[in-house]
This record gives sequence, C-alpha cells and structure tokens, in this order.
Amino acid sequence: MMKKGLIFSILIFYVFLTSVAFAQTEITWYGHASFKIQTPKGKILLIDPWITNPLNKDGNRHLEELTKVDLILLTHAHGDHVGNSVDIAKKTGAKLVATFDLGKAMVLHGGFPENQFGYETTGNFGGEISLLDGEVKVLFVPASHSSGLEIGGTTKSLIYAGNPGGFVVSIKNGPVIYHTGDTDLFSDMKLIREFKKVDIMMISIGDRFTMGPTRAAVATKWISPKVVIPMHYATFPVLTGKYEEFEKELKKQGVKSKVLKMNIGEAHKF
Repeated sequence: MMKKGLIFSILIFYVFLTSVAFAQTEITWYGHASFKIQTPKGKILLIDPWITNPLNKDGNRHLEELTKVDLILLTHAHGDHVGNSVDIAKKTGAKLVATFDLGKAMVLHGGFPENQFGYETTGNFGGEISLLDGEVKVLFVPASHSSGLEIGGTTKSLIYAGNPGGFVVSIKNGPVIYHTGDTDLFSDMKLIREFKKVDIMMISIGDRFTMGPTRAAVATKWISPKVVIPMHYATFPVLTGKYEEFEKELKKQGVKSKVLKMNIGEAHKF
C-alpha cells in the first residue's frame, strides 16, 4: 500500500510540474491598440481597452465577456485608448496602471474609481513596478506623441493628463511584451533593447497620428523582438498604413522577427 501511495504521489507531482511547464501566456487583440493578456496563472491584463472600436464587430459581446480583469494599463489619455476602461473597472474592480498624472486625471475627470488607482500601480518613465505578487513587472517607457483627456458633453474641454508612454511588461514564466503606445520612431527606443530582451512587440503602423509602416519597420529592427504584432491601423480611413506595406518594409530592413497578423477576438498562445 505504501508503494502504491508513493507512486500515486509521484504521478500527482509529475502532473503538477507538467502543467506548470506548459502553462502559456495568451494574447487577444480587440482591434486598434487594445489587447488582453492572460498570464500562465490566469491573471488578466488589458492594455488600452477600447473594446467597442469600429473594427470590432463583436465589441459589445467581448465587453460583456470581460467579467474578470486584474489590471488596466493605459498608455495615454486619448479617447481611442481610454476606451471602455472606466466601465470595465467599475464592473470588475480592476486597478489602473498608469503614470501619476494620467491616473489622477482619470480619477478626477474621467470617472475612474478612486480606490482602484494608487501608489501601488503608478510609476513614471524609467521606473519598473512589480504587481500581482511578482507575477507581472511593468516598465514605463516614453513615447513620442501627445496626451490630453477630453471631458464634458456638448461643450468639451481638454484636461492635462501627463506625457504619453508605452509599457514593457515582463510576465513570470512568460514573455516580455513591449506595447509601444501611440508613437513616432525616436532614437531612445534603442535603449529598451539594452535593458530588456523583448519577445513580443505590439507596434503602431497606421501613420498620420503615429509612425507608418516604414518607420515602424525601423523601430522593429532596433528592438529585434521574436514576434512583432502590428496595431493601430485600419480603424479609420485616415489611418492609411497597411499590414502588407509593413511586412514589405520589414523585409527591406532585413528584420528577422516573425510578423503576426492577429484577427480580432482570436487568442494566440505564447
């Protein structure tokens, strides 16, 4: 009996080790710059959650399905990135990860629950914070863009909301993910590679309000991720940057990264 018990215990331990070893990080794109990241332990992070954007025909359903969210990361205050974050936060209790200026603007003027943003989840460029008992680390990095929170009804006002940025998210037992936010190409991007080996890069390619495919390809070359995911394109007609053009420019630059064209609502495991 003792021998059988020992064998059973070993089998249980083996199953546990196997489940840990094969646990994966899952990423879902909702269109525009909106992503869901599920960690190997099942924690849910949203970045710039404009779930009901024009590209996402199932946006309302996807929004309803978000019943468990741990963290909401906002790169800047523009409406197409703040998106549905307030509604999601009120429904799920998710905490806001943002710079102090942006977080305070969201609480004071944007309707974000006050008790869901504080020093635990705030930082600034160059700083890294550990969250969810060390399962996630978030490095705040700059972006070359603008940031202002639009408030009010018919008579709208623009509120100061700090500087725009991006995030380098390190998942325990998972990938390092760089979400560029809305940005142009800028030389300090090269420094990110000096401190972090990026596995997955989510990069704006739409042009007009961000860099287009050519400059995005150069940024990808500088960062040299294993996988690059284009975003912030095709949402509106004025965003003229196309996936095919980005793919072509990557080849011109001799970039070896795998380019992944994600479908809206489809989850990919890494």
